[in-house]
Amino acid sequence: MRFTETKLKGVFIIEPELLKDARGFFARTWCRRESEAHGLNIRLVQCSISFNHKKGTLRGMHYQIEPYAEAKLVRCTMGAIYDVVLDLRPDSPTFRKWLSIELTAENRQMVYIPEGLAHGFQTLIDNSEVFYQMSEFYHPECARGVRYDDPGFEISWPWVENRIIGHRDLKYQYWESSKT
Repeated sequence: MRFTETKLKGVFIIEPELLKDARGFFARTWCRRESEAHGLNIRLVQCSISFNHKKGTLRGMHYQIEPYAEAKLVRCTMGAIYDVVLDLRPDSPTFRKWLSIELTAENRQMVYIPEGLAHGFQTLIDNSEVFYQMSEFYHPECARGVRYDDPGFEISWPWVENRIIGHRDLKYQYWESSKT
């Protein structure tokens, strides 16, 4: 596996190394030893999938607060997504900064998101599926989110004619409003 740290401290793009032969390939997608060596939270307690019928489906920006803050390992297993990670750690030099990466079933890249960062994505094609591995169980009382279009973050999403966003995501407040 290849680990590439991004401009957001602790956020890694992880690429499996494909061992190819005439049958196809084999690759590891998680290794405790290698992940631990890069400082990743290796406690994985829950896996989930998100299937999205239509291009332009936007989910996010989600995170969990203490005492159940969670790290996530995210991969697109079918289709393609524009994945966004937003740093909400007040002590971080990249506080309020974000990055995006295109995750596809074909490129097989993953993004590791440590605790304290929000995550969201927008599907780039119909029938896209996202696979999550999380370091913490879901605790609804600690689930939080910020608006995907918060002007304080200026996240640049791909344009689509008919973006699909769930009611919960539309009800999130802007970051500054949520702090008062």
